[in-house]
Amino acid sequence: MLGAAQFTQRMGGMSPAKACLLLSLPMVVLFWVGLESQGGFTLGLQALVAPSFENVDELLLYYAWWPRLSIALLAGGGLGLAGVLMQQVLRNPLASPTTLGVASGANLALMTATLLAPGLLVAGREWVALLGGALAVGLVFLLSWRRGLAPIVVVLAGLVVNLYLGALSTALLLFNHEALSGLLIWGAGSLAQNGWDGVAILWPRLAISCVAAWFLLRPLAVLELDDASAKSLGVSLTYLRFAGMGLAVFITGSIVSVVGIIGFIGLAAPNIVRMAGARRLGPRLIWSTLLGAVLLATTDLLLQQFGGMVAAFIPTGAITGALGAPLLMWLIPRLKLQGDQPPKGAGVFARRHPAPSRLATGLVLALLGATLLGLLVGQGVDGWYLLSPDNWNVMQWRMPRVMAAAASGLMLAIAGTILQRLSANPMASPEVLGISGGCAIALILGIFLLPAPTNMMLIGVGTLGAFATLLVLVGINRKSGYLPERLLLTGVAVSALFDAVRSVMLAGGDPRGQQVIAWLAGSTYYVDITNAVVVGGIAAVLALVTLPFTRWLDILPLGAPTAKALGVTLNRARLALLLLVALLTACATLVVGPLSFIGLLAPHMARLVGFSRAGQHLLGAALIGMLLMVLADWVGRQIIFPYEIPAGLVASLIGGAYFMWGLRRL
Repeated sequence: MLGAAQFTQRMGGMSPAKACLLLSLPMVVLFWVGLESQGGFTLGLQALVAPSFENVDELLLYYAWWPRLSIALLAGGGLGLAGVLMQQVLRNPLASPTTLGVASGANLALMTATLLAPGLLVAGREWVALLGGALAVGLVFLLSWRRGLAPIVVVLAGLVVNLYLGALSTALLLFNHEALSGLLIWGAGSLAQNGWDGVAILWPRLAISCVAAWFLLRPLAVLELDDASAKSLGVSLTYLRFAGMGLAVFITGSIVSVVGIIGFIGLAAPNIVRMAGARRLGPRLIWSTLLGAVLLATTDLLLQQFGGMVAAFIPTGAITGALGAPLLMWLIPRLKLQGDQPPKGAGVFARRHPAPSRLATGLVLALLGATLLGLLVGQGVDGWYLLSPDNWNVMQWRMPRVMAAAASGLMLAIAGTILQRLSANPMASPEVLGISGGCAIALILGIFLLPAPTNMMLIGVGTLGAFATLLVLVGINRKSGYLPERLLLTGVAVSALFDAVRSVMLAGGDPRGQQVIAWLAGSTYYVDITNAVVVGGIAAVLALVTLPFTRWLDILPLGAPTAKALGVTLNRARLALLLLVALLTACATLVVGPLSFIGLLAPHMARLVGFSRAGQHLLGAALIGMLLMVLADWVGRQIIFPYEIPAGLVASLIGGAYFMWGLRRL
């Protein structure tokens, strides 16, 4: 086995042609094995050229096996081409249809059109997908334009847009599960075909796109220069960027409209080709397109070979995400990110409020008011009403929800505060760094695989998942000194792995899928008084456990040398704090799902209003986290009464919007 450094060196000394040839060998073997299992090469070739409609085996080959292979080659090649265009336009090796939210935007647009305007799909699904992808990438551009499309800001914007669009998609699925159940497999990237219609739709569009990319080859090569040099040559960078990104979005939209979301091919193929020595744009376009086709076809053939009958129900796009996430984790330490860094801003320090105790008292009163609002004010068949406090028939349902929402907000806020101070990165949170996603993967596996999981079993499983994710974060980023961009990109990879596992689990048709969707959205509907007391007690105990660590949290943001000089044992301190974060995240995620954004929003707001010292920061974030979650739960219950929007989903929509607004101001 080659070590990582040896493999990188060998890849660097290998030509792109040899790299593509080497990586295509497994595809050739799987292609031959697949045909043999279908009746042999001769029968397969005959079925493709002159099928006999009286032979069932030839019909299956002609209408299913060959179209599936063709669509895999076309979609993989198109995604490889789109990835090169995006990376060239943005000068960012981490740009791809997945990381920039283009695929998620296209998928959300198709889901929305299916529900509200199905006639648009008849006119052309690719145009609906194109509009959704264009709006997503436009939002990413809007958020990062002021920073000159700096790589870290673009990736961060793409991450937040992806999470936000994912929350909207979850909302649509939650309220329209029956209508959209057929889209679960397709939306996750299914290559299963029952004819040549998909190939007939996709190949002309990709052919036109290849011609357009060839005409844009020389102008786009200018983007390898800095902006001043490019402008001196008379090139309009704005129009050129829009042309390149427009073509990439069109390619992605066309592919998503036919096969759904295919993850990581557009990221992996261009980077492998670049590492193999293709520096100029022309060779990268050619070899990335070929390698993308090879990678996706190999993955799909492998899935068919080892998945058996299950391959028809497991989306290939989910498998590429599951395989691509480790690849991205391997690439992260080896990629040299260039471009302007985002401003440091206030970091973990900010202006101090002159009277933090008075500010905390105000937050306590606000939390008390929100609690009374959640318990006593609501809607009924006769409109709004004020509930009597002694009306236990209604109070027994409202009280557990308010308690669970407050407890989860408390735990996520403390976990986010610890992460932000530990990494000296105000963008860190359990959601953004993928810790909630890793916890959710473990919880979903526990729900589906354990015979009768109890809450304590799920808490243990979730803690293990969160801690494993933290170990991955530490392992990948330790040598780089926990640079913000490396941490965020690791979070992108873990989140992609979470999306893949979720897609596989939900696409299987298991009746527990609806329950998982509701849990992922962060509903407190199923919490009873016993569970609420348990969750509240755990939150209180963990909050008290955090207090002795305030000295470390004051010192660690000052840097490793200062911390060591003040007598802090870094490894022990980090390990203890990460274990605490894992436990907090697991308990909170079990209640409100993985996408609430409270772990990002509450510490950030606490710092902005003036809580600077670690103890004050923890207290302010905890109060704000509880306040936000209680209000989110109440708003979710009332805004579309008698229907409900889960508290975690409301918090994610509000928190995501706030964070995008804050990112726009960078």
